[in-house]
Amino acid sequence: MNLRSGRLKGKMSHEAASFNSSLEFDKRIFEADIELNTAHTTMLAKQGIIPEKTATNILKALKDLKEEGIEALDLDLSVEDIHMAVENYVTSKIGEEAGYMHTAKSRNDQVATDLRLVLKKEIKIIGLNILNFIEEIINMADEHKETIFVGYTHLQHAQPTTFAHHLLAYANALRRDYERLMDAYKRVDMNPLGSAALTTTSFPIDREMTTELLGFSRIMENSIDGVSSRDFIAETVFSLSMLTSTFSKICEELINWSTYEFGVVEIAYEYSSTSSIMPQKKNPDIAELARAKSAILTGELMTIMTILKALPYSYNKDLQEITPHLWNAVDNAKSILSIMHGMLSTITLNKERASELAKSNFATATELADILVREKNMPFRTAHKIVGRMVTVALDDNVSIDNIDLKFLDSISQELFDKPLDLEEDLIRKALDPLENVRSRKVIGGSSPEATQNAILSLRTFLEDESDKNGF
Repeated sequence: MNLRSGRLKGKMSHEAASFNSSLEFDKRIFEADIELNTAHTTMLAKQGIIPEKTATNILKALKDLKEEGIEALDLDLSVEDIHMAVENYVTSKIGEEAGYMHTAKSRNDQVATDLRLVLKKEIKIIGLNILNFIEEIINMADEHKETIFVGYTHLQHAQPTTFAHHLLAYANALRRDYERLMDAYKRVDMNPLGSAALTTTSFPIDREMTTELLGFSRIMENSIDGVSSRDFIAETVFSLSMLTSTFSKICEELINWSTYEFGVVEIAYEYSSTSSIMPQKKNPDIAELARAKSAILTGELMTIMTILKALPYSYNKDLQEITPHLWNAVDNAKSILSIMHGMLSTITLNKERASELAKSNFATATELADILVREKNMPFRTAHKIVGRMVTVALDDNVSIDNIDLKFLDSISQELFDKPLDLEEDLIRKALDPLENVRSRKVIGGSSPEATQNAILSLRTFLEDESDKNGF
């Protein structure tokens, strides 16, 4: 079918046709377009808008096309998009009555609907994979509730924690990424079909029927908005960008931790490579690539936002250019998610090195200050000053944490406040012990085994609830 034969004179140049065509990335919405045309034709027949026999012929041709697959279509550049390719196929099977299929709809509402149908499925796939990844992280955390690890701020030793506690930071960040994405799903799950070009139609269509047939939760209530809105794409890509940003941060830590200087983690051989010249190298290439590829999502989001900026209502061809950026973002997010799941779940943790780091560089100093507050009833800032000076003197005099005792602390207090602390030796030892530090953090969100177990149970409940709600 040649749409130009009515209004326009002559053919589009080959260069212009190629520039105008969306066929390459329209392949993604092929099955959705068949689904849409099936629902729309069914509705047209039920409403008495087109003859029943014609509808039957159209539906039979659409069914045949679905079985034959996209290879059955003529995807020559003279065909602008997948919608015309599908219509041309039906026309080749049943003749001119195929034209009834386009009654009361436009390519404007058709493409908007197709995009939403496909994106809904993609979001559900990604959502399920995020939940599976969270479950894997929870299972890892369950095994490391007493595995001592050092926590960092400013990439400097801060306080002792456990590897489980650190893993659960990943799990909770991914939970928010999941929730953000599933919240965006609500805006995707809206039906623009029936908006037609921009003002709906004078035919008595039943939008509730097509909404139900296509599995949307609600109808878009303004037809201009229906054909021109792509905020659902921007919101989805933003959610995916935040998801891959989480992955990027995890990669950064795995890369650091796998260095000789940290020596805490070994990335599996399956996710490593070597040097072309240095035979000793085991490089974290996959983590580095995943870290870099997260930037693709940010770039695609900025491109989409820039295209959308200042577009007049309603439909403009500019919107066509958003689609390839959407699918590139979706595909990269899925790829990074899959590789992260495999890579993180197969790391090897060096527990001895982790414990050594947690004990070194006075990471337990905060607890000693807290002990002074509790036992000596002094203001925290006073305790902070005493312990801070203690660390400075110990480092200057090369005194290890194992050699910090009451005599050493009293000398610091005497210097600063002209009086000893008279603290029990046992309290000092417990305060400076990483495991005792961890066990004392029992509040919600803390690093103690009990607090960690409660966090794991909470996340497991979340996973069960989401699986039940979404039919995963």
